[in-house]
Amino acid sequence: MRWLPALLIAIVLLLGSPPVRAADVAWEHWTSIPGVFDVGGPRNGFLVVAGSAALYLVHPEGEVATFARGSGGYHDDAGAEAYLAVSPGGHVSAGDCDFVRDETFILRLHAPLGVTRVDVVGVSSGAFATVTGVTSLNGIAFDTIGAFDHRLLVSGSSAGKIVIAAIDCKGVVQVITSAAPTLEGGLAVAPRGFGAFGGDLIAPDELSGRIFAIAPDGKVTVVAQPPLPAGGDIGVEGVGFVPPGFTSAIGGAVYFADRQTPGSPHPGSDSVLRLSSATLAAAGVQDGDLLVATEGGATMVAVRCAATCIVLPVVTTPTTAHGEGHLVFTVTPAASPAQSPSPRAAAPPPIGLNQRGNPVLTIVTVVLVISAAALLLLRRRRG
Repeated sequence: MRWLPALLIAIVLLLGSPPVRAADVAWEHWTSIPGVFDVGGPRNGFLVVAGSAALYLVHPEGEVATFARGSGGYHDDAGAEAYLAVSPGGHVSAGDCDFVRDETFILRLHAPLGVTRVDVVGVSSGAFATVTGVTSLNGIAFDTIGAFDHRLLVSGSSAGKIVIAAIDCKGVVQVITSAAPTLEGGLAVAPRGFGAFGGDLIAPDELSGRIFAIAPDGKVTVVAQPPLPAGGDIGVEGVGFVPPGFTSAIGGAVYFADRQTPGSPHPGSDSVLRLSSATLAAAGVQDGDLLVATEGGATMVAVRCAATCIVLPVVTTPTTAHGEGHLVFTVTPAASPAQSPSPRAAAPPPIGLNQRGNPVLTIVTVVLVISAAALLLLRRRRG
């Protein structure tokens, strides 16, 4: 049985290494954008990136072009966090109208507070809707699921509370709730498979570190409180849901804005950060997970909800990054059709456990059992 050690080594090398540890996952400083504070899209294969009073189109291969810079383009709110959302083109039943796919909607942080629309080609921008009863606006996202009738959702502050408003494709505003707890940053609507929170608006609160779900009827529920830093300018900031096919994609990535803030403990770099789909998959991230990143240091966890919710570490080593806005994904199709994902188990694994397990350990165990049986058979023949 001299061949047994060599066989085991060959199998381990063939199958690859165990899953990547969270401590080894680090953001790539991907491309520089002056004054960057948010990322949206993708649209027509490009990301829409917001800098100070300026928009850019960025291709996943890194090519950067200015966008909406003409006389009718976008030039508002220099230096402000005017977060944006790119239209997926949904139909609003109540308004009997459709959002135009790939138009860009940006928070308007000067009077009158509301939302500015930039058309698909970027040659025209103007007021789309006005949100009253708020003193500031701090979040924006499209309902891609339909629970809010595919409307544009925005959040704003009013007398110590948060107002959540839904805006249809004609600019008509409806208040969902005017008594939500403090929240700010990148918002996202949960897919239907996200446990009890499917279809809800998911929002981070950097002060407490909690992640909230706001239902279409205005009810607010705590989804999780990840073990991340909490407090102003350091707490949870960006959220985003891993889209279908992402973790099996070749060349997919998630993006996060790293805003330069001189003098801050997290001074940032005025660049877009990136993590590949392969790295996230190796770290145990799955399609449908909620990724949550902090403003101070851009540390990140994944939240997975089924019967209950669990939290898994993804990026655990803080940096000097100053994260802002949304987490946005691009998915590049695999070279061959990927297999359909297995149904989620009814009971989720313990916190931090990779649901896929360790395939190397499993195979090696099987080989040891087979080898032991072969050795026993060989001894019997010799006897």
